[in-house]
Amino acid sequence: MGMKVLVIGSGAREHTIAQTLLRGESVDEVTAAPGNPGMRGDGILTTQLNPSNHAALIDFVKDNSYDWVIVGPEVPLIEGLVDDFADAGIPAFGPTKAAAQIEGSKDFAKQLMIRHNIPTAGYRTFDDLDQASRYVHDHGAPIVVKADGLAAGKGVTVAMDLDTAIAALDDIFIDHRFGNAGAKVVIEDYLEGQEFSLMSFVNGTDFWPMPISQDHKRAYDGDRGPNTGGMGAYSPVPQIGDDVVLAAIDSIVRPTVRAMADEGTPFTGILYAGLIATADGPRVIEFNARFGDPETEVVLPRLTSDLGQAIAAILHGEEPEFTWRTTGSTLAVVVASDGYPQNTVTGATVPPIPATEDDHVYYAGVATGTEGGLVSSSGRVAVLTVNDADIAHAQNRAYGILDRMEMPGLFYRHDIGSKALH
Repeated sequence: MGMKVLVIGSGAREHTIAQTLLRGESVDEVTAAPGNPGMRGDGILTTQLNPSNHAALIDFVKDNSYDWVIVGPEVPLIEGLVDDFADAGIPAFGPTKAAAQIEGSKDFAKQLMIRHNIPTAGYRTFDDLDQASRYVHDHGAPIVVKADGLAAGKGVTVAMDLDTAIAALDDIFIDHRFGNAGAKVVIEDYLEGQEFSLMSFVNGTDFWPMPISQDHKRAYDGDRGPNTGGMGAYSPVPQIGDDVVLAAIDSIVRPTVRAMADEGTPFTGILYAGLIATADGPRVIEFNARFGDPETEVVLPRLTSDLGQAIAAILHGEEPEFTWRTTGSTLAVVVASDGYPQNTVTGATVPPIPATEDDHVYYAGVATGTEGGLVSSSGRVAVLTVNDADIAHAQNRAYGILDRMEMPGLFYRHDIGSKALH
């Protein structure tokens, strides 16, 4: 008998994790809590349990004899779900509450980097609007304004002028757009360069990097519009050289993993480094304590080894094995609800996206409609991932599929991957 695994979360990231687990031979059954109805087409079971109800999740795991759990989203990690599973004797892949602070507080992450000489942008932290405003005026633009806590990927403003920076501070301190996430603000120097995401599997002291990817944060073509959780991604990133990736592993990932262990908050799970390739080498923009979304939807399809076997090895203190596709390109386009991310309009019919064997559709914000089909239920609805010979071919195929479809009430960017073509 193969393993039974519970995946916590409901989005396209969790759909991808679950589908990748089932692709390997070691895992026979995967349940997502709460999952979404779009996952069921891949043989993924779902259960309507709230990721915040730790006691119910623990009972469910014990009653149904799951071998281990993987936690997808950041909120349950920061709420200490992994700690509660550990206390109940349940193996869970993800960081403890203490280690998840690397994502839960930008100030925590910044202080860690400063203490350990990990390259990042210069910054100041403020909990007072007047002081923050004064600093922005004195510093000038461009400048980056970040809500300190969790803001679902939307609490960052790259302000190219002072008016935008001050408006971002007002959003955080006066309008409390990000709730408690905005009790503090981190203001960073602006860095010039191409961004990329480097995720690694970590077991507390050792780490295994994944292929890099590049996310597209802005809502609309040409990197216009507000920041979102991500509108698409691709992997690998040909314009970021191997030398830059190796420098990032040596100067950022390795010392960060070591620092977390040395400071008594060892990190196990997925360490996501959001990086920028500057003229002075790679620098950290942010850390996340879990798989990125939509980066997961282009990175895990490149995995050629058994994901379940590798995670089980890490959980048992053994050496995992990872092998990756070294040819071709993988590209993912997010289909989102009109108005996302600010004034999301849900309830649109989500038509089946016709994917071939080399493609996959991962579902996120979908519910079952009255006619039995899928309807949109939140901002990001579905992700089309395609594999092809290179970025240009992958782009042509993805848009060849999407552009032929009628999707009233939904939209997507038309330029995912274009930075790799210039």
